[in-house]
Amino acid sequence: MLFNSYSFIFVFLPIVFVSVFFLGSRSHRLAAGGLGIASLSFYAVWDVRFLLLLLGSIAFNYGSGYWISIFLNNKNSDGAKKILIFSIVANLILLGYFKYTNFFIKSVNSILTTHLSILDIALPLGISFFTFTQIAFLVDAARGKAREFSIVNYILFVTYFPHLVAGPVLHHKQMMPQFAAEKTYRLNPEHIAIGLNIFVFGLAKKVLVADSLAQYSTPIFDAVRDGNTLMFFEAWIGALAYTLQLYFDFSGYSDMAIGLSLIFNIKLPLNFDSPYKAKNVIDFWRRWHMTLSAFLRDYLYISLGGNRHGSFRRYLNLMLTMLLGGLWHGAGWTFIVWGALHGAYLMINHGWRGLKKRWRWTEGGRWAGLSSAAITFLAVVFAWVFFRADTVSGAISIIQSMAGLNGVALPTEWASKLLPLSQQLPFLSFEFSSLTPISGVFGKSALFTIAVGLLIVWTLPNVCQSLRQYRPSWEDAAGIQTPSGNEMPILLRWKMTPVYSAFIGILFFVCLLELSRKSSEFLYFQF
Repeated sequence: MLFNSYSFIFVFLPIVFVSVFFLGSRSHRLAAGGLGIASLSFYAVWDVRFLLLLLGSIAFNYGSGYWISIFLNNKNSDGAKKILIFSIVANLILLGYFKYTNFFIKSVNSILTTHLSILDIALPLGISFFTFTQIAFLVDAARGKAREFSIVNYILFVTYFPHLVAGPVLHHKQMMPQFAAEKTYRLNPEHIAIGLNIFVFGLAKKVLVADSLAQYSTPIFDAVRDGNTLMFFEAWIGALAYTLQLYFDFSGYSDMAIGLSLIFNIKLPLNFDSPYKAKNVIDFWRRWHMTLSAFLRDYLYISLGGNRHGSFRRYLNLMLTMLLGGLWHGAGWTFIVWGALHGAYLMINHGWRGLKKRWRWTEGGRWAGLSSAAITFLAVVFAWVFFRADTVSGAISIIQSMAGLNGVALPTEWASKLLPLSQQLPFLSFEFSSLTPISGVFGKSALFTIAVGLLIVWTLPNVCQSLRQYRPSWEDAAGIQTPSGNEMPILLRWKMTPVYSAFIGILFFVCLLELSRKSSEFLYFQF
């Protein structure tokens, strides 16, 4: 069941909403249990076979966390550590079996020219997210940070349907107090109104923007997969379209999750904070998939030693963290290369900062900031090509095309305007054709959609930023400063007025019309 489907919007969500608040008027524990059952039902709709796997994972990790706390209460830190290590290894084995077994077999076959059979293994939806969420819980329990062990609230913590299949990655301290609070299960008209606004904005990102961009990125990457060679404009249209598609698709899901959760008076953490406005790669990872970035930093990078053992170990830890982060996203060499690229970016960024500090360079002005942001964006686009391509060789082919090494096709009508220069262009791998990707309806539509997408991400505030005065996210409620800051121009602040509500109503209606034509899964469902 997709968030962007009629069955979810008009059947599942209303039934759950009425049921939870009806139960909440009698008992908040009943309401929490009802919300947990609804979340398990939401997951079962995808594939009921994996419901038992999810419940088994919950039972195992809840029991492990409980025993860790008992050992800590008895001053037995060694026992707690052994259970922690055993539990984390068990979680990683489960994740590795479903997600990486066939990747390992294919790699062995490729390297050793063996013929091991590929196993028929289906990837359980959301396994990466609920596994990482529970690993974080186990570590927090071992650190004495997870102290509340209500089984009902824990089930809800893991299965809570707005986040279950595509994040954000949650922490025990963020959610358990909210699930335990009686006021969570009482109607709050302001939260309902704001939550619906955020949900509609997220739905529009997915349906109107991301799915529109998919019609340009998918055919181009599929053409490379099928053995075709792109030219300059085709490659750039494909790369930029996917760069924007992924952003609007995943940030749209995250907005919808925050909006849905707020309807139930529960505030989820932010996952996106205008990442394409980042001025460097360090800033990018503070803004992109923020809960995963925090998890990798707190539970992997710092555990590896962080920056506590000199520059070499720091750079090694950065690279290892990003390599594993890439592998988390998918079982393929393209994801490993993507992670390695971002590891290299972070190493260069930290090294550059160290040089500036040593040589006492001052920060540049406005143009320096714009140049830095442009370089960062291009580096991110370059890496996304590997993230999206089916093979490393396919990604390299696209990169070569983006560099103009496979030629540049220009519209025929430009030839007369470029005379006499056009006579020399064939020697520079230029050619004229009426079938170039920037000619005709397809090209103009692609360029227009990409331009609109870039205009949105570079000039407008993100949804939660424009609604910050209503404190819709966990960070807002906790008073935590986000990279984009808390200040907003008055004209860009969203207001709960009849005019703004009418706009939301029209936008929602337009989205519903688009849903009748197409309905696609979110990209991060495959991870």
